[in-house]
Amino acid sequence: MGRGPRWSDLSRRFLAPMAVGAVFRPFADVLAPSPGDWGAVLGVTAGLVIGAWTVDAALAAAIRAERLRTRFTVALRDEVRAQFAIGMAIGASGILIALATTVTGLVGLLVFTAPLLVTQVAFRRFADIRLTYLQTVRALSRVTEVGGYVETGHSRRVSRLASAVGCELGMRESELRELEYAALMHDIGQLSLRDPIASGATVLASPREQRRIAELGSAVIRETGVLDGVAELVRRQCEGCRGDGGDGPPPLGSRIIKVANAFDDLVGDSGDPDRTEAVLERLRMDAGEEYDPKVVEAAARVLTRPEARW
Repeated sequence: MGRGPRWSDLSRRFLAPMAVGAVFRPFADVLAPSPGDWGAVLGVTAGLVIGAWTVDAALAAAIRAERLRTRFTVALRDEVRAQFAIGMAIGASGILIALATTVTGLVGLLVFTAPLLVTQVAFRRFADIRLTYLQTVRALSRVTEVGGYVETGHSRRVSRLASAVGCELGMRESELRELEYAALMHDIGQLSLRDPIASGATVLASPREQRRIAELGSAVIRETGVLDGVAELVRRQCEGCRGDGGDGPPPLGSRIIKVANAFDDLVGDSGDPDRTEAVLERLRMDAGEEYDPKVVEAAARVLTRPEARW
């Protein structure tokens, strides 16, 4: 998945095989395989693997739901989808190692360990590439700040608020990743402006100017060739919650970015609770036309939490 390691995840991964071994040990002597009699052994080992994988996915979902404040069912669905392929590979490898060691002894364990270590190295490289990819997007998003088109920290604050609102509304992890990228680069179209908007607050610009900025930003992102979904979120971020034209309502990610961007344009890095409440009331007044009411209320819930710092 490219996630950073956490103690909770490392502990969970360490305890899972220990638990499987402890449960299987009472059956080890009874189910010692004999030639032509592998059915019972495969059944018990496969059952243990499926049970351990299910419990592991549920624990991972509970930890992630608590950490990101998203719904457990959404986190569980993400974990099952993410762990399905790797879980099958790990389970099959475990069963093969267990059966091989009955014939080859501990030598079989060493034989299987080498390719597993190679796989781990390859996966770490994938995680590094994913991290570099995100860092590149973050660096690109700061171009508008360095150029003086938006206030310092605007893209980062919008991205954090948008991600928190996406979790509150139960978006999948893949959707949250696209939302984060789009929120970081939502103002990149301002680079085409001859005269920057005052304070970079696109919420104060005319609808025509907002649409032009969004379309130019989307065109820039499409040039990468791999971020078409992100480009679409950026293109439709200026539309009302019912959409413009015949394309229907904009994607949820675009509606979230619209609310998060408007809030930060009007509040900035101020931590004044009265100002925050006043801006939320203003967004509520335009809810139903400009802003999605569900997104506005989700943002209000996120912003009232004590740990909210954008």
